[in-house]
Amino acid sequence: MLSLLWNLFFFVLALGLLVTIHEFGHFWVARRCGVKVERFSIGFGPALWQRLGRDGTQYVIAAIPLGGYVKMLDERVEEVAPEERHLAFNTQSLKARTAIVAAGPAANLVFAVLIYWLMWLVGVPALKPVLEGVLPQSIAAQAKVEPGQITAVDGDPTRSWDEVNLALVGHIGDAELTLTVADERGISRHYRLDTRQWHFDPDKESSVTSLGLVPFRPKMDIVIAELAKGGAAEQAGLKVGDKLLALGDAKLEWESFVAKVQSSPGKPLSLLIQRDGEQKTLTVVPQEQDGKGVVGIYPQAPKWPAEMLTEIRFGVLDAFTEGAKRTWQMVTLTGSTLAKLVTGELSLRNLSGPVAIAQGAGASAGIGLAHFLGFLGLISVNLGIINLLPLPVLDGGHLLFFMYEAVRGKPLSERAQDLAFRIGAALLLTLMGIAIFNDLARL
Repeated sequence: MLSLLWNLFFFVLALGLLVTIHEFGHFWVARRCGVKVERFSIGFGPALWQRLGRDGTQYVIAAIPLGGYVKMLDERVEEVAPEERHLAFNTQSLKARTAIVAAGPAANLVFAVLIYWLMWLVGVPALKPVLEGVLPQSIAAQAKVEPGQITAVDGDPTRSWDEVNLALVGHIGDAELTLTVADERGISRHYRLDTRQWHFDPDKESSVTSLGLVPFRPKMDIVIAELAKGGAAEQAGLKVGDKLLALGDAKLEWESFVAKVQSSPGKPLSLLIQRDGEQKTLTVVPQEQDGKGVVGIYPQAPKWPAEMLTEIRFGVLDAFTEGAKRTWQMVTLTGSTLAKLVTGELSLRNLSGPVAIAQGAGASAGIGLAHFLGFLGLISVNLGIINLLPLPVLDGGHLLFFMYEAVRGKPLSERAQDLAFRIGAALLLTLMGIAIFNDLARL
């Protein structure tokens, strides 16, 4: 329950902030173009708070925090007094109307640059992208990738596993990619990976592991940090602080232990443990859950060597440059992802909706400020780019109508616009439905 409330709070915080930025872009440019703005609302539905500004605009915070809008004076919506006709949106020049509509997505992209700038100023704790090896018969194994630190993906520098993962995702659907790996002596080698048969399911694995790349992980002693109440381990007499030494006659490693437990629901397993300096043997019977065995053990997190940890931080000017670079990287990644969804190179199962966004907001906030800022930047870019899609209910649809008007010298008929709006709304609702279904399927 606490986790749900945590995710919901940061979801509302993130969405509210980004919608405010988007709508402020429309509002600010509309006012500069001389258009009268009647209402600036964050959210939909009943007003929780409202105030009439000196500028004649009614500012509102509404009950449903899933969007927002700027209501401008417009003859197509309501009757406008003759003396105010010059303040209506529809009477403005094509250039002014285009600027007003484009200002929302532009505001999200500018905000992303500022957010990433702040993120790099704060500093991002990260793990160096050091490879321990590769999985047999994998794409990486076929390319004969050797252990070392990944310093670039297709020439783009990588300083952390997050950056490696982000770079790899951008190449999904490509025929090949090149990894640059530096060995212990600092000598770099380039490996060309054939990715024509690369199948990546983000619900089950990361882009890194799907290629067969094995990141370095510190060797860990399996010491129990927490036990599930009423779980098989607790029933067997295991306690917090116990160190697991062996399973039957085999020395324990966490991955092999998990695999054995999952494959042994209802079967007794003999565990050799160490408690207070003494060794004991206990028998645990994994409980069945979704067809797999579980014992309810949560081990202590391994301690990472200092040389594997880094913090990526920049000064004021360099942080701005890096913020612009990251924003552009996210713009191109979002654009290529949308294109691959259209062409079928990516499955619609990869679409995410509000549940996934809420989980991402809560998870990133739980990690730290820098990661939450990175999440805000990502969603801000996505919001800006998605609003530029040529669907009539989005800003991109209005811009498409303006392009038609610029070419033909007259606007599209109201009847045609109304039909386009209906089709666009149906398509958008379908996409939203798929995204929400995907979210629920992942729970």
